[in-house]
Amino acid sequence: MGTNYKPETLCVQAGYKPGKGEPRVLPIYQSTTFKYDNSDQMGRLFDLEEAGYFYTRLQNPTNDAVAAKITALEGGIAGMLTSSGQAANYYAVFNICEAGDHFVCSSALYGGTFNLFGTTMKKQGISCTFIDPDASTEEIEAAFRPNTKALFAETISNPSLVVLDIERFAKIAHSHGVPLIVDNTFPTPINCRPFEWGADIVTHSTTKYMDGHAMSVGGAIIDSGNFDWEAQKEKFPGLTLPDESYHGIVYTEKFGKLAYIQKATAQLMRDLGSIQSPQNAFLLNVGLETLHLRMPRHCGNAAKVAEYLQQHEKVAWVNFAGLKDNKYYLLAQKYMPNGTCGVISFGLKGGRDVSVGFMDRLKLAAIVTHVADARTCVLHPASHTHRQMTDDQLAAAGVAADLIRFSVGIENAEDIIADLGQALAAI
Repeated sequence: MGTNYKPETLCVQAGYKPGKGEPRVLPIYQSTTFKYDNSDQMGRLFDLEEAGYFYTRLQNPTNDAVAAKITALEGGIAGMLTSSGQAANYYAVFNICEAGDHFVCSSALYGGTFNLFGTTMKKQGISCTFIDPDASTEEIEAAFRPNTKALFAETISNPSLVVLDIERFAKIAHSHGVPLIVDNTFPTPINCRPFEWGADIVTHSTTKYMDGHAMSVGGAIIDSGNFDWEAQKEKFPGLTLPDESYHGIVYTEKFGKLAYIQKATAQLMRDLGSIQSPQNAFLLNVGLETLHLRMPRHCGNAAKVAEYLQQHEKVAWVNFAGLKDNKYYLLAQKYMPNGTCGVISFGLKGGRDVSVGFMDRLKLAAIVTHVADARTCVLHPASHTHRQMTDDQLAAAGVAADLIRFSVGIENAEDIIADLGQALAAI
């Protein structure tokens, strides 16, 4: 579809255009393989001389249609789906980093990503320096090294809800000749478009708001096409030097601005295989069709819940960037003027044990290892998603011991508030 369409239209119609007599709804191409008439046709696909499908581990028409929709929403030039948000973040960094390389990352980060970057990738010889996203530009720049290949952050961090100063981070990254990669899961492109503020690569856990119904795990990587890999040729040999596993193809020469996603698909997906299933991509597409309707409801409900909690005598603190006294309110107004997300965090007077007891008394809100669902859900990160972290690591990630992550759904706001009220009354 043309780029002149508004997000609402893109949510419904981008990515798939049926021809005469073809299904109006995106089909599920539930096939591992695709037929060709002769050996030469297949050979050209394996040499990357022609575009096409030959094995679903690399690409599938259902997946590509959904990736194209997310790409259109973000305003990028190319995208790919992965089996999870974790896989998306791994591929996004590993596509330009190899053993001996380094990258800089915000410490306000989802616990799983913190482990991936700080522990697992370290075992592969890729080191990461975590920095406070609110640190001064000078402090952040001090973390860069000659072998630094990327700067990574979340637009709204999970669960600390730090709002990233995207423009500042982009300038820092570009001054050091590396791309800014941002995880835009919480606001989604409905509320925030990082490419417009200088980000180069966007990732998503599509499991969250994009799917929206807790039905399918998935991830996505979108490339803006704006980073000039050739201008930093010595930094990114995987893109700018011959790939011997593909007969010496140089991705930047062969594919131009599409080089980053082409390499991630042809090389990483080929070798690591974290493909999203066509069935899950189909379910994701159904969720995307109503994303523009659900996000305002999530944000509106969250604002009402945050205001209620802020005034409650048993609540110690509330963190929601939509509140005017929040430290990130002005940044949120700059980057996400229509709303941030439906996730808030808060703590109760009495600390960690009281917070956990309160959660157990909720009836409408369910304790689940999930967030950004149509249904209201709640989690205590220090006991659940971040329990592997030390107290110092929790503090660096902005996760207080009493922090309750409350993901406000699209139910009636009065019912959600009533559930909170009865649980608070019982502690």
